[in-house]
Amino acid sequence: MSKDLKDLEVWKQARELRKDISKFCKGLPEYEKFKLVDQLVRASRSVTANIAEGHGRYHYQENIQYCRQARGSLVEMYDHMTVALDELYINEDTFNAFDQKIERVTKMLNGYIAHLKKLKDEK
Repeated sequence: MSKDLKDLEVWKQARELRKDISKFCKGLPEYEKFKLVDQLVRASRSVTANIAEGHGRYHYQENIQYCRQARGSLVEMYDHMTVALDELYINEDTFNAFDQKIERVTKMLNGYIAHLKKLKDEK
């Protein structure tokens, strides 16, 4: 297991996604500030925060549980992006680009969870 959070590739990729979401949200209408913007920002921050908190627990099962919560936040983020698409705040291409980023982080997170399960089972 990586000793330092900043070396954890899944966290680094989730951080990049969080920054992309933040940048995207700055272009949304002002009246969405306490609705869609708030939800997207919270979900994106939840992903990195849960990966970080799990990493800091030093127990495989707790780490896995926080990673599962991060995975739930990724799915939530996807749902909020469908709202942006349905409300015509983004076009299909922009939506698909975010979908690919979310999917990439989800796959990395699933791989990390599988790695943690293997380490736990080897103990």
